[in-house]
Amino acid sequence: MGLRCTGVTPTSRLPSSGLRRPASRCCGASSSLRERAVTGSSWPGVRVEGLPVVIPQPTIRTERLMLRPFVRADAPHVLRLAGAREIADTTLTIPHPYLAGMAEQWIATHGDAWEQQDRGTFAITTETDGLIGAIGLHFRPAHRRAELGYWIGRPFWNRGFATEAARAVIRFGFETLELNRIHASHLTRNPASGRVLVKAGMQLEGILRQHVMKWDRPEDLAQYAILREWFLADSS
Repeated sequence: MGLRCTGVTPTSRLPSSGLRRPASRCCGASSSLRERAVTGSSWPGVRVEGLPVVIPQPTIRTERLMLRPFVRADAPHVLRLAGAREIADTTLTIPHPYLAGMAEQWIATHGDAWEQQDRGTFAITTETDGLIGAIGLHFRPAHRRAELGYWIGRPFWNRGFATEAARAVIRFGFETLELNRIHASHLTRNPASGRVLVKAGMQLEGILRQHVMKWDRPEDLAQYAILREWFLADSS
């Protein structure tokens, strides 16, 4: 099964690559994540439109995963994984076929996007397999909210990696970035993605009928969200 929210999508359209609309593949972050999840952060003590400034982009660790910034050397692996038709089928902005050079272009946008508080994109990696997917947040700083997006490569489905990564990024969003709301959506014909979002703590808000076009076909989107107050109540 592919769990893909319309979000962290390595497209060839540079200004919009990354975290725009989830349709991706997203189980359990370490219980000690609060103490050890984020490394490499600095806090200049200023805010940009309501969010703390965290530079450089940190690395987030869970029990099985390391979520880190992408580097250029990841491009061949992105090409191989994101190039599968199953990945493009349930995401909104991953092209198919996925052509040589697209991954390099997409990765090159990440640094500025993080510093400008537009989006934060993390490579999902394991010690054994290396890069297995991507996850991130597309920010709306003025409203202290973000959209979660993710995809997991086909060989790594059904292992709980998506939920584990989603839980970690949601925790990061609330505890470090001080977001108030994180939301995500998926194509309704891909219900496995909804199960991931629920396991990550989100609640279904509703269905947007024929809200997007995918390969010239209207598609319904299921919309999910989690609020800061819910997260804090569950964490206490």
